[in-house]
Amino acid sequence: MSHEIFWLALTLGLTLLFWVPYVLNRMVVRGIWGALANPRADDAPQPAWAQRARAAHANAIENLAVFAPAAIAIHVAGLGNPLTDLACTLYFGSRLVHFLVYTAGIPVLRTLAFLAGWGGTVILVARLLGWL
Repeated sequence: MSHEIFWLALTLGLTLLFWVPYVLNRMVVRGIWGALANPRADDAPQPAWAQRARAAHANAIENLAVFAPAAIAIHVAGLGNPLTDLACTLYFGSRLVHFLVYTAGIPVLRTLAFLAGWGGTVILVARLLGWL
């Protein structure tokens, strides 16, 4: 398994778990049946951190739609090198940090973590285009 596919698999696993905190909170706030039911206008609102966790999860999925094909293309094209390995490691770490600081409501660190992950993806795309 290439380093890029390894980090992609870890990133997929991480993204799969991001829903857990805010859904558990939804069960606490609305009860199990309320969490399983369709959303209603009169549902009790979740705390701000849970709303941010949901937004961070959505953001992770949106960015995965660009990172995953880039990592797979690097693997398939045999273009992996230490820089692409670093880029994938950077992406994974920055997405974890992004989720945590977004959920905690730390705006500047959230943006920096987002940009670090974006930079990792940019490196992969630049390698695919032969710029690196």
